[in-house]
Amino acid sequence: MNLKNWIYDNIKTIFYALIIAIIIRSFLIQPFYIPSSSMEPGLLVGDRLFVTKYSYGYSRHSFPFSPRIFDGRLLYKNPERGDVIVFKTPTDNRTDYIKRLIGLPGDTIQFIDGDVYLNDKQVLKSYIKSITNGSCGSKSIEVRSFEEKLPNGKKYLASYLKNYSYQNSDKFKVPKNHFFYLGDNRDCSKDSRFLSSVGYVHKDNIVGKARFIFFSSDYRIGRVFEFWKWHKSFRIKRFFKKII
Repeated sequence: MNLKNWIYDNIKTIFYALIIAIIIRSFLIQPFYIPSSSMEPGLLVGDRLFVTKYSYGYSRHSFPFSPRIFDGRLLYKNPERGDVIVFKTPTDNRTDYIKRLIGLPGDTIQFIDGDVYLNDKQVLKSYIKSITNGSCGSKSIEVRSFEEKLPNGKKYLASYLKNYSYQNSDKFKVPKNHFFYLGDNRDCSKDSRFLSSVGYVHKDNIVGKARFIFFSSDYRIGRVFEFWKWHKSFRIKRFFKKII
């Protein structure tokens, strides 16, 4: 094989590999990295997870760089309360956020004395334990962990500051074709409560459903390339953990 044919064959192989990768990323599954503590205790900074693209159908945000190749959502399936979802923020339609879906179209959500009320009924929660090494950005905080239960039976863990920094709110009314999201780390999450930065999220902004963690490492102990710290930084027990 001469050099020209060798170069041509390798370029062709790389091209086909890129096409296959784009198809998988756009239609099937895409990896994401957790950069903040807003979804603790369920998702930790340093978790890497897979998000399925087919769970709720497809919009332009299913594809790299969100090209305007069509409007609306194809093969749409309704999300369920409690799903952990990746979406593009409405303010710029570029930034990926991952939060838990709490409010469906037509629902009302309100915080009263630190508790979540959905359609004027308090979301049930049971105290689990206090966590002294919780995090909010670069700060270490003490939080209380609760198991919350939504009306559809979905259960998950949520964390609250001991003194509830976010105690009371106006009543939020979710518009048609929109959803209301909350971070599980309730007092350290920018989510739908903040209307000017996130607010209600249109169904077309959904990217996909978070399914499971495939890798996790604690960056505070060591970076991935610092192999001599792997035995301490890798969170082996979180590998292939299902997201609830």
